[in-house]
Amino acid sequence: MLSDVSLLLNGDMFHMRCSAHILNLIVRDGLDVVSDSIERICSSVSYWTSSPKIEEISFETVTQLEIESTRKLVLDCKTRWNSTYLMIRSTLMYKVVFPRLKHKDSHYKNVPTKDDWVLAKEISDKLDVFYQATEEFSRTNYPTANNYLPTVCDIRDAINDWSTSTFEQIKLMASSMAHKFDSY
Repeated sequence: MLSDVSLLLNGDMFHMRCSAHILNLIVRDGLDVVSDSIERICSSVSYWTSSPKIEEISFETVTQLEIESTRKLVLDCKTRWNSTYLMIRSTLMYKVVFPRLKHKDSHYKNVPTKDDWVLAKEISDKLDVFYQATEEFSRTNYPTANNYLPTVCDIRDAINDWSTSTFEQIKLMASSMAHKFDSY
């Protein structure tokens, strides 16, 4: 067995971090910037799924509004950013239901604002590149540079594009993510 001392540059060039884990860290830093909006949506999803009775009321409202979907809402897991992404994606089609839920149930207080939904849509569209990259990296047992480098470059380009967004929160998110990206 070789010791680190016998390796070129003491073996520093052989240490490779998990690409999917690094993406997780980058995205979580970005999501911290918009945590208030995401928290209101997460709270609403938790409320919707909190009991069979509330789910029934929610789906009655979906039917009344003629929303054509049978998609179940996805609950967020704080340690996995992709669950936040999936939660936002699954919830967007039901955004008109939540204000009506408030009128039907006085216990429901934390309704996302219109701005929360606009930001959620924007975030969802932006994070799709990270979600696809995470899926790709997770499918590969031994990702090599020729497999993941183009994806990493696409992510950096996307972050650069977001820095010119008309949404201040997206610019802040991009800045946070770029800082983390550059550190890795």
